[in-house]
Amino acid sequence: MLKKFKFIIYTKPFIAFVYFFIRAYSMTFRFKVENEERWQNHLKDGKTVLLCVWHQQFFSAIRHFKSYSHFHPGLMISQSRDGELIAGVANRTGWHTARGSSSKGGKEAMTEMIEYLKCYRVGAHILDGPRGPMGKVKPGIIKMAKESGAILVPFYIFADKAWFFKSWDRFMLPKPFSKVTLLFGDDICFEPAQTQEQFEEQRLYLENTMRARLHTQG
Repeated sequence: MLKKFKFIIYTKPFIAFVYFFIRAYSMTFRFKVENEERWQNHLKDGKTVLLCVWHQQFFSAIRHFKSYSHFHPGLMISQSRDGELIAGVANRTGWHTARGSSSKGGKEAMTEMIEYLKCYRVGAHILDGPRGPMGKVKPGIIKMAKESGAILVPFYIFADKAWFFKSWDRFMLPKPFSKVTLLFGDDICFEPAQTQEQFEEQRLYLENTMRARLHTQG
């Protein structure tokens, strides 16, 4: 029975159900977006932008990110079965998905994302996905940004009322009718690293910057 259920949740009808459920659920939020215009002006100026977020917080942005579909944005998602569900939802939201992670298919997906960013100039990346550890920036984001020439733009989600799951990332689900804020942080631009030590310093800078807004309580 369990095996049959696992098969069902990866079918197109179920993925469509999840997509519409997320949109309907998110409509209950009292949603506010801050500092969005700045990075969109970078796109108007011909620059490349790579949005980045913690795995804990991406859910609340899904509905709003539908409004970015005209940018033809890209997103890297793992080749796991759970990734299949997430990719299906992302595709319905108007996002192109490159499939791969550090454990499987990562090199190919990274190459695909870099080329996609060079063409369409906007994408997003979940920094500590798909398996964590929580709040740990994987080094691929630095390589992706440098080789595509992208500006990194962190974004964060805050909710006045939310549930936090007992998962590796303490996944946050805002409660219905809660006040939810999507905040875009300051731009981060890295110069080409000359040594591995400099590369690690850049990775840690991004990690420390974003960990300040990681929800560790709740």
